[in-house]
Amino acid sequence: MDVEYEEFNSIQEMLLFLSSAAPPMKNVMPINSYKGFICSFIPLNSTSNDTYLMFYAKGELEKGIHEFDISTNTIKKVEALERADKHYFVVTTPKRSTIADKAIEQI
Repeated sequence: MDVEYEEFNSIQEMLLFLSSAAPPMKNVMPINSYKGFICSFIPLNSTSNDTYLMFYAKGELEKGIHEFDISTNTIKKVEALERADKHYFVVTTPKRSTIADKAIEQI
């Protein structure tokens, strides 16, 4: 497995970047809070060659739905997806992630 990395200075910078990719995909995106990192993995190709791009920032977010407001660069935990003009991230905390473990070892 090969991993390429995109490191951000803050969680807000990472969410800003991911929000720019979200409109074509919808305004909800899953991310992980795992071992002191907020991260998201995207496969770089569709063949059997396992190459991923890991977007990450150091930090943690509580499990659940987080609303990210691009204009104020703020993150707020919410109970539901409420507004179409906001971007939402569903934060999960896996018990174990072999892809993340291998990627973190190489950082």
